[in-house]
Amino acid sequence: MVLRKAGTAAAAAGVVTFGFLGLVSVGTFAASGAPQQSANRVALSPGTVPAAYQAPIQQWGTLCPEISPPMLAAQLYQESGFDPKAQSGVGAQGMAQFMPDTWAAYGTDANGDGKKDVWDPLDAIASAATFDCALAKDVAKVPGDRQANVLAAYNAGPYAVTKYSGVPPYKETQGYVRNIQAMARSFTAPTAPVEVSGQSAGAIYFAQSKLGTPYLWGGDGLAWQNGRFDCSGLTVAAFASVGITLPRVANDQWYAGPHPSRDQLRPGDLVFWATDLNDPRSIHHVGIYVGGGYMINAPHTGAVIRYDKIDTKEYIGATRVTSDGAQALPNRNADGSVSAPSRPGTTAPTTPADPNTLAAPNPPATAPATAAAPPTAAAPPAPAGPGPAGTGQPAAKG
Repeated sequence: MVLRKAGTAAAAAGVVTFGFLGLVSVGTFAASGAPQQSANRVALSPGTVPAAYQAPIQQWGTLCPEISPPMLAAQLYQESGFDPKAQSGVGAQGMAQFMPDTWAAYGTDANGDGKKDVWDPLDAIASAATFDCALAKDVAKVPGDRQANVLAAYNAGPYAVTKYSGVPPYKETQGYVRNIQAMARSFTAPTAPVEVSGQSAGAIYFAQSKLGTPYLWGGDGLAWQNGRFDCSGLTVAAFASVGITLPRVANDQWYAGPHPSRDQLRPGDLVFWATDLNDPRSIHHVGIYVGGGYMINAPHTGAVIRYDKIDTKEYIGATRVTSDGAQALPNRNADGSVSAPSRPGTTAPTTPADPNTLAAPNPPATAPATAAAPPTAAAPPAPAGPGPAGTGQPAAKG
């Protein structure tokens, strides 16, 4: 991205002296009764979920007390990065990554169009929540954190959770539970000031040491690149200097922690820009906030790393990086797709949910029409050479 000039380095220098594998079929319009009240009716943080999916995730994330909208959003992001067209190498399909056989048996018609379509994001979102709540019923008598038990049952199967009276001692499963719960904090709307990062000063110190360095698209600061960076390459290196590993692309770095509001920004926060402020998948630029409305910025080809103002029209928000948040993020493939976690066991619920005890929530009053079908544009080809810079899309610049 070419950021608009917003002041000189001299003026800013004084500013600084941070697949689902089995589903229970309960259609939105077929289920009877009122929605089950959730004990965790927390709201989604603004800008973390594409606008077309925000209302359905908020609705279905309250289907049972063991789940929440941020937890459901974290699962969908971990599975596919909110991509309705996602397809894994083993054949899992859609935003929630169902295998075809299990979708045929358990898919949910959430939008009432008469079809259970694995590529329809509304069907996938509703089915994901229904599946989680069916697992919650299977492990309801297991002691401990009920949400952690549901996540463990999703990853390793309900039998394993029952056998071990909680999260089983599988590295993959324990990591999955930890990562989803950590990532859910990035999707949760803050209700209090966000805790200041202890690593922010070190990240700023590193970035300041690179002021004046020429920009390089795809630059990671390597010797053969003459120590040059692009925007997300600079933020990766800055936080690596304080022991935090960020993902390479800006729109994944967006989820590396909670999101302070504009008036709560602190030095060391990552600040982001997007072409569509209602869709975090369009994030294409990142900088490191230093205070006073300025950031350290690797702006574009032909420029150098410098101080710039953050208040431009494409500013979408900020992230306060945490170690747990960064560690929880999924990996991306060379084509920009997300690699869903592997699973050591089956995840199918032992019995189908009873529609009389697991009722579907009422659909949003104005469900977005664009959410009813996946986009049709083909994914761009993966580039040769260094990984993507600045965004999850391979051809975009940082």
